[in-house]
Amino acid sequence: FAGQTSESGEEPDFVSPTNNAGEPHSSRAGRYARGFISFHGSIPVEFRCVEECSQCCVEREYYPSRRFGKIGVLILPEEEERIRGMAAEIGAEISILPRIGISCTDDPSTIKVLAYQLMGRYKDGNMCPFLDTESGAKSPHMGHPCRIYNSRPLACRAYPLNEPNPIRLDEKCKFCKEYGSADGNLESEMESLLKIRGNMETHAPFVWRFATGVGESREKLLRPGWVREI
Repeated sequence: FAGQTSESGEEPDFVSPTNNAGEPHSSRAGRYARGFISFHGSIPVEFRCVEECSQCCVEREYYPSRRFGKIGVLILPEEEERIRGMAAEIGAEISILPRIGISCTDDPSTIKVLAYQLMGRYKDGNMCPFLDTESGAKSPHMGHPCRIYNSRPLACRAYPLNEPNPIRLDEKCKFCKEYGSADGNLESEMESLLKIRGNMETHAPFVWRFATGVGESREKLLRPGWVREI
């Protein structure tokens, strides 16, 4: 893919906090949760999926801007082969594109992929290909079930957590729209988010984002390919 240049000014979605204390991820996650609850000094509001909701598995957003196209679920390189294997086992058609790349030069042919993305099944970029919308089965909260739930990607396990300290959840999540935030039952999400960020740390001089070219037909999108962050 030809390289393009971006001046979006968006914060890359791989920035990782440093672990100055040298604690394992699980300990850090527990510390973040306990610290937030203690700070509020009140009974914690525990995160839970809203009844009959499957929104996070259906809707995909344009990021870092509309011209980049819609993004998919972030997949670490170590997860890619497993995700492809599970799709083959159940006969699901999937599309996995690069998402974030790094390089030591500004030549896109030298890019090393730092993260991939699992794209939606529809042309507009929406709907996870692993979401079961046809069998009539239901998840524990009565939404559509995930066909690979027990082996789902870390990004799915981390959702809707965006930042661990202080806790910040995705404002588009229906739970967040109803309750604002949560300060309990997020240890698993924190641990998954910290694992992702640990794998995304880089000191490479050049960082690239992949424009997917996926979205509604009316959108003026960049051609699919790598775009260098400035």
